[in-house]
Amino acid sequence: MHGEAYAYATYALFADQARAQGLPSVQRLFQRTADVELGEHFAEEAKLSGLAGSDAANLRAATTGEDDESHTMYSTFAKQARQDGDTAAASLFEKIAKDEKTYHDAFGKALAVVRSGKGTVPAPPSVTPVSVRAGAPKVHADRTRQNLSTALHDEALVSAKYTQFAKAATAHGNQALARLFTGTADVERREHFAGAAQLAGIVQPTRQNLTTAINGEQYESRIMYPTYARHAKAAGDAQAAELFTRNANDETAHARSFENARNQLH
Repeated sequence: MHGEAYAYATYALFADQARAQGLPSVQRLFQRTADVELGEHFAEEAKLSGLAGSDAANLRAATTGEDDESHTMYSTFAKQARQDGDTAAASLFEKIAKDEKTYHDAFGKALAVVRSGKGTVPAPPSVTPVSVRAGAPKVHADRTRQNLSTALHDEALVSAKYTQFAKAATAHGNQALARLFTGTADVERREHFAGAAQLAGIVQPTRQNLTTAINGEQYESRIMYPTYARHAKAAGDAQAAELFTRNANDETAHARSFENARNQLH
């Protein structure tokens, strides 16, 4: 699920870059593929793994994750970035830590409401999207680069998880909780992930973005998913094996579409 969440968030940024370069067909291709990665692959794997449970269970998982991010992970990343002279990254990590503390508290309050049946679920956070354009990395320390990579994968996964938690809350009839999860997911992806992506320089001109996407899709279709499918089949998990095989076939088609798009660029 980590790869699907990361692909969704990354392809959404690649779509924005294609639009900025006046390449609407490539923009649509990236966005369409991103939607498949989240809406089909991640969602199906999440269902099979039992990712989303009751509203109370989902809130407990969310508060635990936000507590670790706010008190440990991002505070450590910020301290290390300042030690290494990457002040922009340090400021971003400090902001994310502060945001995660706010979300931890909001989820805690929502959990109390769900448990007691009394009170009001907090309103979702507002989103201030970060615009990401092609550019070189804006950090110099290897440790900061690694921490940004960790942050990118974490924020993408958390955003995708909260999307599933929101769907579960909707199915349970709790629209207020669904809005809280959806709003938090948007901030995780459109602010935190995007801010880290800008500093890490993961968005490049569209030709290079297409090459990056091709390489990723080929790895998933030729190595990752076939390996997962073999392991699942050997373990007797026929449903998982079938899903991994289907995803591998989808990724083959995605790689081919990206190759065709790259070949058509002038």
